[in-house]
Amino acid sequence: MRRADRLFALVQLIRGRRLSTATWLAERLEVSPRTVYRDVADLQYQGVPIEGEAGVGYRLGRGFELPPLMFTPDEARALAMATQMARQWLDPAMALAAGDAMSRVMSILPAVTRMEVENMPVAAPGSGLDSAVAKKLQTLREASQKRHVVTLAYLDLREQSSQREVWPLGSFYWGKVWTLAAWCETRQGFRNFRVDRIQSLEILPKRFPAQAGRTLADFLRNACAEDTRQGVNFAQP
Repeated sequence: MRRADRLFALVQLIRGRRLSTATWLAERLEVSPRTVYRDVADLQYQGVPIEGEAGVGYRLGRGFELPPLMFTPDEARALAMATQMARQWLDPAMALAAGDAMSRVMSILPAVTRMEVENMPVAAPGSGLDSAVAKKLQTLREASQKRHVVTLAYLDLREQSSQREVWPLGSFYWGKVWTLAAWCETRQGFRNFRVDRIQSLEILPKRFPAQAGRTLADFLRNACAEDTRQGVNFAQP
C-alpha cells in the first residue's frame, strides 16, 4: 500500500470509531504500531485534528471533513455481495433501502470498477423470506422503533397457541430464522418468539417506556446469564 493511501485509510479508520488504539490500527493496516505513531504524528503536523496519544488511543476532532468516500474494487464487490445476500432476508422496507444505498455507491464508482461489480462471477440466489414473515418482521421493527406495544397470537414448537401482549425490544437473525426479543406483559418476563410462528399481530396505540429491568440490554444480560447456567444458546428457537 502506498503511504498516501495508508494515511488516507488511517484517517478513515480513526474517524469510524470513538477511540482507536495504535495496536488495533496497526493490525488493520498491516504495519507496526511504531509506523502508526509516526503516521499519526505526520498527519497532526499537517493539520489533521487527531486527538489522543500513544498508549491511550486516537480520535478525530469535530468538524473535520474528508473528500467524498471512495471504495477499492474489492470493497465495492464486498458491499454489493453483502447487499445482495441481505436483501433476501430483510423486511420489504429495509430491503428497498439497502438497494437504494447500493445504487448510490454504484453511482460514485469509476466506470471500470462499476462494470467489475456488475459482472461479478458470484451470486446469492435463494427464495429469501416468505412474504408473510417479511411483512410481520417489518411491522415488528417499526413497532420496536416507535415503542408501541404489540398483541400477537403465537404457536410454539409444541403446537400450543397463546395470545400475548408484548413490548417488542428487537429482532435478531439467526440464519433463515428471525426471532423477536420482547418483554411479555402476559407472562411478566422476557420471551423470545420466532417470527415465522407468529400467527397474527397488531400494533396497539399505547407505548412502552424504557423501563429499567425491561430493556433490550436487560434481555441480553438475562439471556447470557441463563446460557452460562445451562450451557445453551439462547438464540435457538
